[in-house]
Amino acid sequence: MTRTVRLYRVRIDPGDERGSRLVLTVDGRALDLTRWLKDHAPTSPSDVCGLLAQGFFESASIERALRTGHWLEIEQPRELDLPIEARSVGKILALGKNFREHAAEFGEAVPEQPLFFNKLPETLRASGATVKVPRWYTARVDHEVELAVVIGREGYEIEEARALEHVAAYTVANDLTARTLQGDDRALKYPWFRAKNLDGFCPLGPCLVPRDFLDVSALRVSARVRHRDGTEELRQDASTADLIVTVPRALAWLSRHLTLRPGDLVLMGTPAGVGALEHGDTVVCAVERIGELVTPIDRGQA
Repeated sequence: MTRTVRLYRVRIDPGDERGSRLVLTVDGRALDLTRWLKDHAPTSPSDVCGLLAQGFFESASIERALRTGHWLEIEQPRELDLPIEARSVGKILALGKNFREHAAEFGEAVPEQPLFFNKLPETLRASGATVKVPRWYTARVDHEVELAVVIGREGYEIEEARALEHVAAYTVANDLTARTLQGDDRALKYPWFRAKNLDGFCPLGPCLVPRDFLDVSALRVSARVRHRDGTEELRQDASTADLIVTVPRALAWLSRHLTLRPGDLVLMGTPAGVGALEHGDTVVCAVERIGELVTPIDRGQA
């Protein structure tokens, strides 16, 4: 039976990214990974990206660690930080129109070749963090739930059959998009860059699930919006089985053009049902067996 394993970064000091504790949950038990590393592996990296690149979260390594020494059991994670340190993220690459129904809702065909764009690490926000839309932008902002792939091993011209060897973990992303701005720039034949890269426009979390503990071939992907009046609606609901470009193919295609490095993120595209967000809405993006990414939206003009 496959274990249920998740890695969280728990915020200790809101003003210091280093003030976070690593918590490993294994079959429902919350274990203090920061303490275990200090006591039993003091020469190992203390940051998530370093541990991922080292292969610490591969199944064999996790099992060895669980059999080694005493693990301090602690409370379940609550005040969450980004699951991977923002300073460790090199690039964020996102697939466009990777669900047929999503392309159709915009009256567009599926691209003949995989379509990618980029987001900046500065857009990352932890689960629970409020995203404040700039006051000057009063037009439409959309949610876009996505499965996110965390790279753990460097690769160039990766073979599709071996692409998963370069994956360290998976998480949930919300590819927030200034939709009206995107449409304006497309009409001018400009890149989508600014519409995808307003501050906070890539919430990520709540945790990482190591590759060996998750089969992503058929997971439910959904987004719900909770409104200020207490109502809630399900907006997006699909399966990763409906992805046009699979994770191995995406990594093989990307790595033909650039080197993938530990800490890079690849967002796998969003299903149909993207929609506008108003002031006071809270978006709950979820991927089955990973968890819920919660993002309150502030569109106040004061």
